[in-house]
Amino acid sequence: MRAILCFLGLRMISLFKRLAIVAAVALASAAAPAANAATHDVVSFAGFAPGTIVVKTHERRLYFVLDYGRALRFPVGVGRAGMAWTGLARVEGKYVRPAWAPPPSIRAENPRLPRVIPGGAPNNPMGAAALTLRGGEYAIHGTNHPELIGGFVSHGCIRMYNADIRELYRLVDVGTPVVVER
Repeated sequence: MRAILCFLGLRMISLFKRLAIVAAVALASAAAPAANAATHDVVSFAGFAPGTIVVKTHERRLYFVLDYGRALRFPVGVGRAGMAWTGLARVEGKYVRPAWAPPPSIRAENPRLPRVIPGGAPNNPMGAAALTLRGGEYAIHGTNHPELIGGFVSHGCIRMYNADIRELYRLVDVGTPVVVER
């Protein structure tokens, strides 16, 4: 009888351990946003025409104006110190899984970079999609490093989670106005 109780006790401990592991995995999954999950929310926002993209670099947020009182708000990574820009632009091009050719300033920092990184390659920093601005000098684009969203991390581009750039890409057309503010 004692052996049976001991065996049942071990089985219960084993069951509790398995339940604890399942619970820990579930909590860890819920704590971090999934790489493919959109992270935008609808917020009160005024002062810009519907259909305008507004980037507030000090907030590290991008707003897509829905109407005269609301906007979709997305977290973004923005230009590092000395590389951020402000002003007006328009979306000049829309690209899905774009190839990337490092500009001279980035090539100077890392001469080992290939001349062109194919679209969809794991080392391509453009991510899932890109909206080009100012003659292709800058872009609003996805990223291959989602952990950098929310920081001052780029050479002037606006980086978004891949799910978020796909959503914004769907909402905008070539010609969409873009306002970048500090």
